[in-house]
Amino acid sequence: MPSTLELLEEHRLFGGWQQRYRHQSETLNCAMTFSVFLPGPTSSTPPPVVYFLAGLTCSDENFSVKSGAQRVAAELGLVLVMPDTSPRGEGVANDEGYDLGQGAGFYLNATEAPWADHFHMYDYINTELPALIAGNFNVSDRQAIMGHSMGGHGALMIALRNPGKFSSASAFAPIVNPLEVAWGQKAFRAYLGDDISTWKQYDSCWLMRNGGAVLPMLVDQGDSDQFLADQLRPQRLEAIALEMNYPLTLRDQPGYDHSYFFIASFVEDHLRFHAKHLLVS
Repeated sequence: MPSTLELLEEHRLFGGWQQRYRHQSETLNCAMTFSVFLPGPTSSTPPPVVYFLAGLTCSDENFSVKSGAQRVAAELGLVLVMPDTSPRGEGVANDEGYDLGQGAGFYLNATEAPWADHFHMYDYINTELPALIAGNFNVSDRQAIMGHSMGGHGALMIALRNPGKFSSASAFAPIVNPLEVAWGQKAFRAYLGDDISTWKQYDSCWLMRNGGAVLPMLVDQGDSDQFLADQLRPQRLEAIALEMNYPLTLRDQPGYDHSYFFIASFVEDHLRFHAKHLLVS
């Protein structure tokens, strides 16, 4: 492995390997960690990659420890890449609130002080990390993206902004319309300033209505999610999809909340959904 990656830990899992790495990010101007699951070889063809973007307060480890996704990824021959949710470190700006600063990067490129020095998660997820994965692991150029909550926002938004880059996108309880909810408005005003026109490029509802990439999209939402009414509102995205004849499937899951118990319950469906589009000949 090239010296740009420092292996932090490695575990045998379902015939593959769960690994965690540190590297120096030029995009974020700090050290970053990411986790990766490498399935055991099933053929001579390099496997495709599925990126998972986590939510507020999470790191690169939440999904790898709590979701149980590796069993299905091993069966399907999918590489899972799990980045951190923000830049981190003593020299990185932070906030006392859980929904701003470290652990709350919102997958955008900040333009306002003090965030602009480090908070460029959009470029990190869209450009730097995929290049790092391609340069250090035996993977194909086919990729999909998924996420939870803030990370669901990131996954859908990044897919919509990059036609042809991803075979499919999915999300658990995503923030689909950050322009119109408190989480998004707080973060966007801090990171991007008061000019709301600069916020639109990070809003999935706006992107879908204004010519964003068309790709298969799956969203699961628990109807007992405590954030559903105030922060998530997936029906807004569903209404636009119906209006635009967009290939979105929104599934309401009765009794499920916002936790990783919800993710673990449906992650197999999401990985099989992505495999169907990634593994086509």
